Amino acid sequence: MLSYFLRRMALVIPTFLGITILIFTITRFVPGGPVERMLANMQAQGDGAAAMTSAGGNSALSEDQIAELNAFYGLDKPAFEAYTEWLGKLMVLDLGESTRYYEPVSEMIAERLPVSLFYGGMTFFISYFISIPLGYYKALKHGSVFDSGSSVLIFVGYALPGYVVGVLLITLFSYHLEWFPMGGFVGDDFDDYETFVERAKDVMWHAVLPLICYLIGDFATLTMTMKNNLMENLSSDYIRTAIAKGLPFKKAVRKHALRNSLIPIASHFGNSLLFFMTGSFLIEVIFNIDGIGLLGYESIMERDYPVVMGIVAINAAMLLVGNIISDMCVALVDPRVKFGA
Repeated sequence: MLSYFLRRMALVIPTFLGITILIFTITRFVPGGPVERMLANMQAQGDGAAAMTSAGGNSALSEDQIAELNAFYGLDKPAFEAYTEWLGKLMVLDLGESTRYYEPVSEMIAERLPVSLFYGGMTFFISYFISIPLGYYKALKHGSVFDSGSSVLIFVGYALPGYVVGVLLITLFSYHLEWFPMGGFVGDDFDDYETFVERAKDVMWHAVLPLICYLIGDFATLTMTMKNNLMENLSSDYIRTAIAKGLPFKKAVRKHALRNSLIPIASHFGNSLLFFMTGSFLIEVIFNIDGIGLLGYESIMERDYPVVMGIVAINAAMLLVGNIISDMCVALVDPRVKFGA
């Protein structure tokens, strides 16, 4: 186990470097960097002192002034040198400074982390604690009215992207029926509540519609994966043999078929760690949830590359560690898996 873990951790480093090099290179060569974005915003706002345009349409800033801005944002260095400098700061847990807000990236991420952890954690636990029993029951009741009806709802939910469902839910339940708020993580009166129960109710009231959007895709996948794998195991020879030898059907399902059916679910377990951090960019944008997803979306749109790279670095690390955890979860439920020395 230890040797396998060390080998996998050794592969994490080059994979992490490959991911971050690719994204860093894209941010350096994509048109419309932070300097161009800043000048465009100043021109749009009519700031004549800094962005007055001439009759030919060129910026009034001289080439030396633009070069100073590029040097200030660290865009005057070659891509490899700039990446090496960024990686060196990352080694000491310094994610740099936002080019939009001029705040440390680590503080901006930490400020929004509780929101993303809340939605990620709720989605994770609800998905697994409902989809596994539901898939189990659907497999045992295959072909029944309950199985057919729930399958239709699951497939419809799976076919609709979460952000599309979000727009529909806001339109119906927030705008027309006014049952739920239009968005946000908490209400405007949240600070006025004196008890924990009142604040918890406010958070959950705002979380109902976003959680439905978060759950709909993962929930459908896990449920149908559980059902299909359990049905496959129920038709296997070893289950029929166990029943023929006198083992009760329900006991054969619980002791043998269920454990083997959890193997594909376990392989997905570690990858869910990524959802704890980022959530969904579009869902957070639609519901105006000030989490890491919304921060990442705004950073991409505003060309705030230090924030983009900070989020990418954290996501890459979480994904790679999650893959290792997935392998370990598979080993726990599948006795055939043995880690070599």
